[in-house]
Amino acid sequence: MDLPVSDAAAAGAPPFVISRPARQTAPLVFTSAHSGRFYAPDFLALSRLEPLALRRSEDSFVEELFEAAPEAGAPLLAATFPRAFCDANRERWELDPAMFQERLPAWVNTGSARVGAGLGMIARIVASGEPIYRAKLPFAEAERRVRSFWQPFHDALAALVLETRQAFGACLLVDCHSMPASSGDGRRQGSHSIAEHTSHADVVLGDAYGTTCAPAITAWFERTLRALGYSVRRNEPYAGGYITRHYGRPPEGVQALQVEINRSLYMVEATLEPRPGFRRVQEDVGRLVHALAHDAPDLLGRP
Repeated sequence: MDLPVSDAAAAGAPPFVISRPARQTAPLVFTSAHSGRFYAPDFLALSRLEPLALRRSEDSFVEELFEAAPEAGAPLLAATFPRAFCDANRERWELDPAMFQERLPAWVNTGSARVGAGLGMIARIVASGEPIYRAKLPFAEAERRVRSFWQPFHDALAALVLETRQAFGACLLVDCHSMPASSGDGRRQGSHSIAEHTSHADVVLGDAYGTTCAPAITAWFERTLRALGYSVRRNEPYAGGYITRHYGRPPEGVQALQVEINRSLYMVEATLEPRPGFRRVQEDVGRLVHALAHDAPDLLGRP
């Protein structure tokens, strides 16, 4: 039996939870790398920020929005560790040298745009731009987070993708995230989209500009979401992170699509509380997931 995501790490479980169907019947894998919300005491002691400030970097409730995946016949992998602690949607050794006591090894990626923005595998800042740490970290701490959190998460994800591909001949990985609203309260009134109130759409689909997912699959998501009443944008401002780009290899039978849901549709960003409309969004996502499970064999091409 799966532990609740918020309690799994505290109970000594691995740094992720896999919610599996009784039998996998769909060539799909769902993952939520940023919804973890177990904040270990040793991490909080290193931080200069209050827990609420740290939590605003989360993709809060995303694993709950996609909880229909096992019922639809597909596994859902969710991190239990928070994004502010270790970002599983970054390259393994994507680190900011200014954050560490020692000079980093030459093989560490210190020059990416994400590192420059303070959002490497170990983030320097939270989403609001405030620095996380009181002091510089030893490199051994980065090694520990890779060994104990980042690597087990990706080992589990790689195994799920491989199992699915072997069982069905192909795999579609749906990388589930949420995005902040840029302005306005973003409430969805009837059929009105929050795009009327913010510069973001309701949902942004990222396929790295057509390189990680077949165009027909991305088009299916866009068409289905629009039929549910949501505005959709492709690749702007989110084209897909490490997970989408690393695992999405269409010539090898693995499609990957990043799905970003605007938080203001279902939660109050300032307090991290669900909005009254949370259940409606969750039900719509469930409809999307079940429809995808039905159509995925044809979208991927039956073996």
